[in-house]
Amino acid sequence: MKRLVLFLLTISALISCSPNDDSPSYHLEVLPVESFTVPESFDMNQNYQIKVKYKRPSDCHFYQGIYYEKNGQERTFGVQTSVLEADYCNPLDEAPIEVTFDFLCTPGNQYYTFRFYKGEDANGNNLFEEVTIPVTY
Repeated sequence: MKRLVLFLLTISALISCSPNDDSPSYHLEVLPVESFTVPESFDMNQNYQIKVKYKRPSDCHFYQGIYYEKNGQERTFGVQTSVLEADYCNPLDEAPIEVTFDFLCTPGNQYYTFRFYKGEDANGNNLFEEVTIPVTY
């Protein structure tokens, strides 16, 4: 009897797990930074708000935060979005959206090089705009 119940529960669980999942699908995409505002210099152990502007290519792009990569004194930034994979997405031609993020200047660096993602060239190579910001002690 216990085996029969276990067998029926197993069959029921397998049937209820449908491989035809109708929930929406998303993927992540890093969008180019249209413009940015950074300070002329950093003071040690101070927190700064960095402003970036970006454009959503479609109404199926949703802001998820700032893409951030650290390599020594170099920081790379882009705008991370989730993109709804749907047939009904409409292209947008709207004004850039401004977002901010905090940056803490930590000890041990004499400068930071910020690299802002600007998109891709005709060959698919990533393009960046760089700015070097000195640190004052």
